[in-house]
Amino acid sequence: MTHILVTNDDGVSAPGLFSLVQALRSLGEVSILAPDRNWSASGHVKTLHRPLRIKEVYLEDGSTALASDGAPSDCVALSVLGILPELDLVVSGINPNANVGHDVTYSGTVTAAMEAVIWGIPGLAVSLDSPENHLGVLDYKPAAEIARQVAETTLNNKFDRDIVLNLNVPYIPLEDIKGLQVTRQGQRVYQDELITRSDPRGVPYYWIGGDPPTGVPDQGTDIGALKEGYASLTPLKLDLTAEEYFEPLGKLFPGAIQRTE
Repeated sequence: MTHILVTNDDGVSAPGLFSLVQALRSLGEVSILAPDRNWSASGHVKTLHRPLRIKEVYLEDGSTALASDGAPSDCVALSVLGILPELDLVVSGINPNANVGHDVTYSGTVTAAMEAVIWGIPGLAVSLDSPENHLGVLDYKPAAEIARQVAETTLNNKFDRDIVLNLNVPYIPLEDIKGLQVTRQGQRVYQDELITRSDPRGVPYYWIGGDPPTGVPDQGTDIGALKEGYASLTPLKLDLTAEEYFEPLGKLFPGAIQRTE
């Protein structure tokens, strides 16, 4: 039977994870090993200098899941190294906010899927492009259904082992989603500011604040697809080598580096 691991970076009790689990159960056995707390914007973490612990918890429907005090990528590594039986697919999410452009380097959601690919297992990251500062309960069901369809296609087809699939879904009703576009990463525009304050003893501390990031909605990009009402599926490569720079850099640095006296 097909075996799918579901994890996330928002914690095992996050509603996005539960919606994803419910949708994926139609594809086979679903196991959950996720962080016991929020690890948003944690990036690709590997915990080496302290022990990791796992405990059994219950989801809102009474089914069991495993929670770890490690990062999202730790959860995937623990699963593959022996906590769970052999896996056919790892799906990470559903993150409540989009992971587009350079966000993927910060995202615990995406880097959990990357960890799966490092171990030779297909990895799919799923994020919802919900409105900034949304009030009330988010509806994850449309994103969960799109994720189920992408997961089913992934299971039924062979992909390059070096490819991570990054799925972003617009926050609109399922019937209003125009379709799925395979996209490239767009240009994220960050508006971070350094905020300096002092604690009661007068010692300064710092926040990275500022307005939420925006993006350039170019056609063919993840940001552009979401803007137009499409779900975006971006294939990401783990090999970050910029091969197009081999020749120009070779001209700049011919032969061995020369010492200066």
